[in-house]
Amino acid sequence: MAMVVLLWLCASLPWLTVSMRMDRLAQLRQDTVDMFYHGFSNYMKHAFPEDELRPLTCSPLTRDRNDPSRVELNDALGNYSLTLIDSLSTLAILAGGPQDGPYTGPQALSDFQDGVAQFVAHYGDGRRGRSGEGSRARGFDLDSKVQVFETVIRGLGGLLSAHLFAVGELPISGYDPKPMPRSNDDKDDHDEDDPLQLAPIAWPNGLQYDGQLLRLALDLAERLLPAFYTRTGIPYPRVNLRTGIPFYVNSPLHWSSSGQNGQTRLDGDRLEITETCSAGAGSLTLEFTVLSRLTGDSRFEHAAKRAFWEVWQRRSEIGLIGNGIDAEQGLWIGPHSGIGAGMDSFFEYAFKSHILLSGHDMPNVTSPTTATKTRLDPNSLHGPLPRELHLSDTFLQAWREAHASVKSHIYTNRSHFPYYSNSHRATGQPYTMWIDSLGAFYPGLLALAGEVEEAIEANLVYTALWTRYSALPERWSIRENNVEPGIGWWPGRPEFIESTYHIYRATQDPWYLHVGEMVLRDIRRRCYAPCGWAGLQDVRTGEKQNRMESFFLGETAKYMYLLFDPDHALNKLDAAYVFTTEGHPLIIPKGHGPRASLRQLQKQRSVKEKKRKKKKVQGLASASQEARHEEEHLFINTCPAPPVLLDPLTGSSTAARPDLFGVSRFTNLYNTPNIHGPMLQVVVPDSDNKRLVTKYRPLSNHTLFPWTLPPTMLPPNGTCVAPMQRIISAIEFPASDAATSLLSRFGASLTWHSYLGPTAKSLEGLRLQLEREFSDRHGDYVWKITHAGNTQLGRQESVFFHGEHVRQLRDEAFTALRQQDLVEVHLLVDVNPPHTFSETNQHKNDTPASQQKTCPSSSSSSPPHLLANDNEPEHKKESSPPFHALQALPPESLLKHLFRAVTSAFDPSETSSPNSQSHSSGQSSPPKTVLYAWQALSSVGPGSHPLPTVLDSPLPDSPGYNAQDPMSHLPWENIYLGGQACHAALPESAPQDNQVIVLQRGGCPFSQKLDNIPSFSPGAESLQLVIVVDEVQDQYHDEDGDNDDDDIDGDDDYGADSSAPPHAEPLPRPLLETEQRTPTGAKRLYDIPLVLMRVGKGEYELFGRARGVGLRSKYAIQSQGLLIENAIVL
Repeated sequence: MAMVVLLWLCASLPWLTVSMRMDRLAQLRQDTVDMFYHGFSNYMKHAFPEDELRPLTCSPLTRDRNDPSRVELNDALGNYSLTLIDSLSTLAILAGGPQDGPYTGPQALSDFQDGVAQFVAHYGDGRRGRSGEGSRARGFDLDSKVQVFETVIRGLGGLLSAHLFAVGELPISGYDPKPMPRSNDDKDDHDEDDPLQLAPIAWPNGLQYDGQLLRLALDLAERLLPAFYTRTGIPYPRVNLRTGIPFYVNSPLHWSSSGQNGQTRLDGDRLEITETCSAGAGSLTLEFTVLSRLTGDSRFEHAAKRAFWEVWQRRSEIGLIGNGIDAEQGLWIGPHSGIGAGMDSFFEYAFKSHILLSGHDMPNVTSPTTATKTRLDPNSLHGPLPRELHLSDTFLQAWREAHASVKSHIYTNRSHFPYYSNSHRATGQPYTMWIDSLGAFYPGLLALAGEVEEAIEANLVYTALWTRYSALPERWSIRENNVEPGIGWWPGRPEFIESTYHIYRATQDPWYLHVGEMVLRDIRRRCYAPCGWAGLQDVRTGEKQNRMESFFLGETAKYMYLLFDPDHALNKLDAAYVFTTEGHPLIIPKGHGPRASLRQLQKQRSVKEKKRKKKKVQGLASASQEARHEEEHLFINTCPAPPVLLDPLTGSSTAARPDLFGVSRFTNLYNTPNIHGPMLQVVVPDSDNKRLVTKYRPLSNHTLFPWTLPPTMLPPNGTCVAPMQRIISAIEFPASDAATSLLSRFGASLTWHSYLGPTAKSLEGLRLQLEREFSDRHGDYVWKITHAGNTQLGRQESVFFHGEHVRQLRDEAFTALRQQDLVEVHLLVDVNPPHTFSETNQHKNDTPASQQKTCPSSSSSSPPHLLANDNEPEHKKESSPPFHALQALPPESLLKHLFRAVTSAFDPSETSSPNSQSHSSGQSSPPKTVLYAWQALSSVGPGSHPLPTVLDSPLPDSPGYNAQDPMSHLPWENIYLGGQACHAALPESAPQDNQVIVLQRGGCPFSQKLDNIPSFSPGAESLQLVIVVDEVQDQYHDEDGDNDDDDIDGDDDYGADSSAPPHAEPLPRPLLETEQRTPTGAKRLYDIPLVLMRVGKGEYELFGRARGVGLRSKYAIQSQGLLIENAIVL
């Protein structure tokens, strides 16, 4: 008998722990349905047709017309029954779920259809005739000034999603909408080619649904179009649904026929603020694209995509977008960057636009682009969008770049559990020390994009915070380890449960079901009100708000229900559908079957035309794909498998993670009393009432989270890693006096030339703080400079030192070590020689090297970079360096950033060439010179020889640089170009009369090239160095030396990094496998040093018109025997 019991336990235990029991899931679903209907029924009873419900007083909440400054209320509440619109898609989802109780299945479907009927009765059916007049308004003809973003995601998204459910494009189990046959009279009344006239579907409540919500959505969207009338394409933040944008006096919409702005206000109010945010401007693509595809009106899709790309092209050099942006000027307002409020849904729509557009044709690009009084089209202000910017893959590329920048500069894991900080947009430096609740969406987005491990890690922080506060505070201070004062509310936001839902779908880990259970039980305990669900004004005290936001029913309840219904039809839908940032499911229909419009029902597209368009789109997509082919391996292209379950008896890989205590420690959860555990009953006196009262005191703090997690899900021998101990060091360079030391502490010895970090102008009094970290790149512990002076550096920032300042330092705290395998080659070149480069190379059909885009190098070699232009006019001194110098290296290469910093910051003042004198107007001007730099690798093997000992060639504006005579820094003037030097010996004069011989790689081994150099007598004027160049061919360029982007329509540059060439293979150090010999076979008496470097096509010829060559040593910095990883020696 005992054996039978043991076998039964072994068989049943996995079922008890691997997943939540079905009856428990059913109960949680029913509790969620009850929660939704408690809010929805009370809204319909006490608040409809107003926008929202006051749950504490059982009254409606509407706009504050007496105080327009209350944007937190007026931006969203447009007087068009907002909560009903936001709730329709939730009702449709409940209608498609199992009939666990009285409110799901047929009842929810009936409520959905009744909700549509009531909305149509109040606002009309969207037609021009009498049926378009509702009891409350004709469509959205309302005197309401609303925020464009909120109106799109709540109003427009809600209408479109409900329409897609109504016509069957989104699934509702048991609902099969069949169009009614049309009579001849009906056919005469309606245009069968009109996509807005759908075949009617008869509903039991008497409504014949024929696209009423779609027509109303079009009416609403057209009323939003005036906001897009800006010079930048970035929409204004607000619009009046009736009068448009009279308060934005600078809008081109108000220009007269002559094109001049009258600067006249129509309402006499103060000037309106034109600041919008990245999320508000860039998170419109999903709703507007679906609307355009359903109606055949491309205005909305084009305007929304243009706004997205206009924001994206303004990202900083490190790829970060800001928060506030001026719609008229296109300039960022403030330096703040992050993933939270003001920026959140921009990332979301980048990736979800890729999903939504996948597998669909290009949008209509032939629709009219001229505006009339009755048909506004803001796209008429701009040229057409490039075709590439309509493609799904281009949005995917934007997401990948945005995610990479966030991971590099926003993601923070230094000395504590990882989280996403708020950083400086331009530099990545820490900006604010708090986490906001809106950022809780990001883990769910990561899960959708296949970044599951990062998603799980990120979601742990929000789970621990919810466990601590039984809600998610609007802002949580990392520095104070507590809620930000005065910003501790939770208005029922859905972001946390949204991410929990998406991660559960990706992992099937039951841990997330218990997280959802925790959220549901906390809401029911803390937010219940007589007539709905109240938000929390302070998550610490439990003070309630007298407001039920529409998104509580539209998002929070929806995601929670779908989490507890794994078999819902929407969870099983194999199609490119997305949830908007307001939680409304959207899809672009394929246009087949009885759910299509009359035109789609009765006409079929030409197969030939369809194939032609498909081929055209595929051609554009393949061009984009080829340009990025070499980078694909860097990204996740398929959904990863769920995390490996190390202990199948526990059923949860998340509960077994060794870093759970790190999260608890980071959020101070382990010091928070657990009110859900054992309690101690204590009787204490009540001084106010002069009596004894009974109180309960928790006997323990939180150790596990969520607090609903059953102990059976914990691993039997689970352990957590010990907190990492911070090892910090400080370096302070001596100062000549106290004043210098004080000024250095405030940054006087530092200067910021670029986003890469500060450059030390002087070491005097400079103070550095270092922290020891493990470097995956070096496979060992290294130091990272975290503070320079009083400034905290960003994660990717470095501190740059001039080699002239540090190369002699040999101290235990700060030592400069010369790199033996790497050297920098400097080349001074005439820009306008007597015979131009193009004239001397016409037979090769080459363009000047200064116009070439060069192939990228490895981390140990680089193409040339323009360091100085000795005759550049003063008005160009602050401009960016030449294009080829900036595009020479891949985006993630530190060398690219380093040389960008050098080229943009160290241009000298205007000088003449060394031998120039004053010239009369009749004489030719002196040749202009520029200084280039490559990184080169020294040789190895039996035939290798140390590099010559010469003074380092200084960088422009570095200590010792002479801008009046740049040639004075370069030791070698005579250069010989010897080709490949494989088949015959070079002339005797080549090594005797030239100090540098430049050879081309290939054709024979490096040793053979040196063997073909005749013997010579060593001297200052004879051979000192052989440079072998690996010249990249023009496989990435067309015959004109230009990028193959000419087939992309449009004149605007939206910042796509399509010009970046694929990664080249790293260069090895050149191997000289035999001892050096002369052409006669004799052993060479004086060996020749050799270096190898990579150059672009045509840049080998640069040496033919060079005026001088020099070398500059490369150094690494160590402290206490460890490398300082982000100390860069220029």
